[in-house]
Amino acid sequence: MEISLMRALLGFLLGGALGLLFGILVGMNSKSEHYLNPTFQMIRTVPLLAITPLFILWFGFGEVSKILLISLGSFFPLYLQAFLGIRNIDNKLFEVAKVMEYNRFHLITKLMLPSALPNILLGVRLSLSVAWMCLVAAELLGADKGIGFMIQDARSFMQTDTVFVGIIIFALAGKFSDSLVRYLEQRLLKWQDNFKA
Repeated sequence: MEISLMRALLGFLLGGALGLLFGILVGMNSKSEHYLNPTFQMIRTVPLLAITPLFILWFGFGEVSKILLISLGSFFPLYLQAFLGIRNIDNKLFEVAKVMEYNRFHLITKLMLPSALPNILLGVRLSLSVAWMCLVAAELLGADKGIGFMIQDARSFMQTDTVFVGIIIFALAGKFSDSLVRYLEQRLLKWQDNFKA
C-alpha cells in the first residue's frame, strides 16, 4: 500500500507541478501557446497504454518508468485547466489592474492566480483521479509490489476476493484525495458567488 501511495504522490506532484507551470505560461503568452499548445494537444491524444512500452524500454521496469507514466497522465488535466483559467479571466479586471498600476508580479499573484484558482483546483482533482488510474496501469504492467501487483497476482490465482480488495483500496484512496481537494476548494473559494440549489 505504501509503495503505491508513494508512486501516485510522486507522479502527481511532478506531473501536476509541470502542468500548472506550463498551463500558466501558455495561458499568459500567446507566443508560447503558438509553439507549445499544439504539441501538448498532440501528445495528450496518445493513449497512455500505447506509450507504456516505450517507458519500459527507455527506463526499465523500475520506479522511474512508473512515476513518469503517472506524471504524464497527471500533467494534462492541470495544464488544460490552468490554461483555461488564465484565458477566461474577465478583460475588465485587467483594465482595473492597469488603473491600479499593478506590476507584472502583482498582476500574476493578485489577479491571475486568484481568478484562475477555481479552474486550477478542478485540474488538481482531475489530475489526482488520473494519477490513480495511471498507477493501476503502471503496476499491472510491471511491478513486484503494490496494489496493482496484488490485483494482478490474485487474478493469476483466481482469487476474486483479493481483486475486490484491491479495487476497494483504489476507490477509497481516490475518494479520500478528491474529498481533500474539495475541502481545499471550500476553504480557498469562499469568495466565489456560486449557484446554491
